Amino acid sequence: MSNHATKTICSTDIDASCRLPLLALFGGAAVWLVLGLLLGLAAAMSFHAPDLFADCAYLSYGRAQAAANDLLLYGFVIPAGLGVTLWIFARLSQAPLALPIVPVAAANLWHLGVLIGTAAILLGHGTGHDWLEYPRSGAVLLFAGFLLAAVSAVATMGFRADREMYPSHWFLFAALLWFAWAYSSANLFLLSGHPPRGVVQAIIDWWFANNLVFVGLALMGVGMAFYFLPKFAGQPLAGSGYTLFAFLTLIFFGTWCGIPQSAPVPAWLPAISAFGALLTLIPILAVAIIAWKTAAPAAFSLGGGPFCFVKFGTCSFVVSGFLYLAEFCPRYSRAVDFTWFGFGVTQWQLLGFAGMIVCGAIFHILPLIMQKELPFPKLAKVAFFFFGGGVLLYVIPLLIGGVVQGLKFRQGIDFADISAGAMMFYRISTTGQALILVGSLFLLLNLFVMTIQWKIGLAKTAFAAVTAPLQAPIERRDREVTP
Repeated sequence: MSNHATKTICSTDIDASCRLPLLALFGGAAVWLVLGLLLGLAAAMSFHAPDLFADCAYLSYGRAQAAANDLLLYGFVIPAGLGVTLWIFARLSQAPLALPIVPVAAANLWHLGVLIGTAAILLGHGTGHDWLEYPRSGAVLLFAGFLLAAVSAVATMGFRADREMYPSHWFLFAALLWFAWAYSSANLFLLSGHPPRGVVQAIIDWWFANNLVFVGLALMGVGMAFYFLPKFAGQPLAGSGYTLFAFLTLIFFGTWCGIPQSAPVPAWLPAISAFGALLTLIPILAVAIIAWKTAAPAAFSLGGGPFCFVKFGTCSFVVSGFLYLAEFCPRYSRAVDFTWFGFGVTQWQLLGFAGMIVCGAIFHILPLIMQKELPFPKLAKVAFFFFGGGVLLYVIPLLIGGVVQGLKFRQGIDFADISAGAMMFYRISTTGQALILVGSLFLLLNLFVMTIQWKIGLAKTAFAAVTAPLQAPIERRDREVTP
């Protein structure tokens, strides 16, 4: 058998070993994405029609928006990212997924934790800490599920046939460590029986939000981009020196950010945060150079395939990274504090960067692990335009409206007039949110139909095996040997 045929068989076996864990992770992630966007739209309705949910405390803005944010992060981005990480580690290791039943259990624990946490927020039992709103019961399930999935990923990497460590290994393995460290530390300090008092709680929460939403997502998203960009472009990853430099500087300088310039804390904390933001521009520029040198020689196409998702997500990382770091610059933070600007940047990082890369990866991986084409390939391509166009229409009005709000604040204009003037931007933003919802429905439809077809096929195979007629046993007769 030729080497090419052997490699094809190995890839098929690898993809088959990932099928059940990835279906469990991707299927739940797609459901939570749709529910998160629906809750986000419900929260937006509190501004457009304040009386719409006036008698429903569960859908008040404070609860609905917090639940929507956590569903986008914990319900969609992280479990889908874990599934993509498992597949990439298996492919780079040239070996089947290790302990495949473990990530299936991890997915069930994770989705149960998301369900409990979301219900707690909507019922008014959230913790009140940004990105840590899930109570202790939900947080424990999330952490246990994550550890189980990480064990399978690390075991797969340890059993790799090719002992070389690729850049995707660095970033994705660091992302696993980063989440475990940041999430466990923040929960230990803020949700323990004896949390710290006063402004220390806010400092810990700012540190956690920065390390999870910015550094952790950056490591995960860039690691996936550095795997798919060379694959789709048909050439090796450019700039190996830049890659190591970007990795080290991101994990070293990125953790210094997070403290707003207007925070009521000792002055040296915002000063260090501003200095860290300035230095974090270096890895963002390095990632931009690597991505450009890798993807630029490929033919430009707007067909809406997985390559378009990954390119859009990589560009979004660079742009949203610059905007995020600008929030910690003393000169610009005065104009954007307490406005829609910060919310828009966060949504760009969640949906425009991590969400787009994860969606592109899912559309690429699904046909491979299922060994068949997507049931609605045209909808998968159209989903890019709804998702990408919706992200731009969602976040750009929030950014512009936030700057306009900040400038009016500095002019001393009445707060009610400022809020009324910003409603035009918010209405446009809500339209973009609805477009993202349509694109997410296309993703969910492909996943749901493909999963149903696979289960029907398994049921038919099992039924055929059970109803097949039994073969009569072959009687062994001794033959007489005549002398």
